[in-house]
Amino acid sequence: MTGKLITLIDASIYAQSVCDTAAWIASRTGFAVELMHVLDGPERNGDGDLSGAIALGARTALLEKLSELDEERAKLVNQRGRALLEDARTILEGHGIAVSEHLRRGDLLEAIKERSGDADMLLIGKRGEAADFAKAHLGSNLDRIMRETVKPLFIAARAFRPIQRVLIAFDGSPSAQRAVDYVARSPLHQGLDVTVVSVGADTASAQKGLQDARAMLGAAGLTADTKILPGQPAEVLGKLVESAPFDHLVMGASGHTRLRKMFVGSNSLQLVRECKVPILLIR
Repeated sequence: MTGKLITLIDASIYAQSVCDTAAWIASRTGFAVELMHVLDGPERNGDGDLSGAIALGARTALLEKLSELDEERAKLVNQRGRALLEDARTILEGHGIAVSEHLRRGDLLEAIKERSGDADMLLIGKRGEAADFAKAHLGSNLDRIMRETVKPLFIAARAFRPIQRVLIAFDGSPSAQRAVDYVARSPLHQGLDVTVVSVGADTASAQKGLQDARAMLGAAGLTADTKILPGQPAEVLGKLVESAPFDHLVMGASGHTRLRKMFVGSNSLQLVRECKVPILLIR
């Protein structure tokens, strides 16, 4: 299988896990890895505030100095970005993975849209460089990407561990059905233990949905267990991931009923925030 995995790299504590996850995905799928680091937009030096109403000569000298500092900072930020990409390349090439690099300045989402036309999957860490200062919530970049991208989105956990047991969250929605279809068709999950879980009432419709999911996976050579559990999806699935335990969660990025509420509105990142395993979101 050929294809491309766009891997977003930064200087966060998730960087090593992102690289290890990229190597795992590429080794199972044959995807080439494109490492991408996006620098912030142009800096504003606040000339007026810093120079103030001072003599013309002094003001001119100050502005010149600020300009020099901005140029030096831009060079250092660029060098830092290239160093991050070089380190990531070294890790992946050590796994025998084909790698390319892309460094650009601007808006992250715009950069992804520009580069992801021929991509098969996006990979990003759960939190960015400010993770240590924002443990109670996820970054706005991940939120935006989750809402906007149409590509399969793989969210790396803080530390990568070998993946053997896979949980598919299933609510019968079209995106949940596409998630099952993706697992069935992709080599990424071949040979792994798969469980499909629906959270809610044990109805004939829910049973039929799980039966169809199991049949689809079975046709691809995957033997899947199925369960219907009562409760609220985020709470039930979060606890199940830890207690089973599972190594990986796959789910549709939108759906209907209660599962859909986790991916729209103010609670859109609830399950992603609480689960400590890598998550694959399928539109």
